[in-house]
Amino acid sequence: MLKLIEGSYASFFPKEMDAIFRNRAETFAGRLGWDVVVRNGYERDRFDDLDPLYLVSVDPETERYRGSLRLLPTTGPNMLRDVFPQLLEDGECIESATIWEASRICATASEGQSGRGKGGAHSVLGELIAGIGEVGVIAALTQIVAVFDERFLRILKAVRCHPEIIGKPQLIGGTMSYAARFDTSEDILEAFRASLGIDGSVLAPDAIELAFVHLRVLNKT
Repeated sequence: MLKLIEGSYASFFPKEMDAIFRNRAETFAGRLGWDVVVRNGYERDRFDDLDPLYLVSVDPETERYRGSLRLLPTTGPNMLRDVFPQLLEDGECIESATIWEASRICATASEGQSGRGKGGAHSVLGELIAGIGEVGVIAALTQIVAVFDERFLRILKAVRCHPEIIGKPQLIGGTMSYAARFDTSEDILEAFRASLGIDGSVLAPDAIELAFVHLRVLNKT
């Protein structure tokens, strides 16, 4: 089950936000060794100051945190444009109110240890991608863009998600990195759900009402 947390209301979800930033520190600094700043056990960057939309995977019975990602419109600052522009062709810029960026996708170590089966890291990732698709349909988005490494590309393929690689993959910090885009539509969402055996919405019952009241604000940032 996914909760949607709009950034300007993050203070109403202290337990979830604490889990997000700690999981990001454990994942990107601890397990992957990325060059990210960790303070007081949190990995939090300047893009979190822009009130992104967070998708948070929780156990539907206990609400225990399992994984998360964030979404930002490409009409404002984003990682592809402002941190990894070298992954795009010279002069290329992706900027549209109907294209959002997904970033900081992660799952807890316990989910990773449980593998591909029910409740495992791949299951959580599949749920998060399905959530992106739902958000895309609800918000009338046309595409999602993202930057990821070779390891994550393998995981995407494992959950039957095949992004379109754009620009020019490059070694960044010794790791091959990619920029990619994903089309969004009801048909694509239904096909992805069917391929993973997901029946219906992955969003919490009140998720849309809580998060999308402020959708137009997100699109104007």
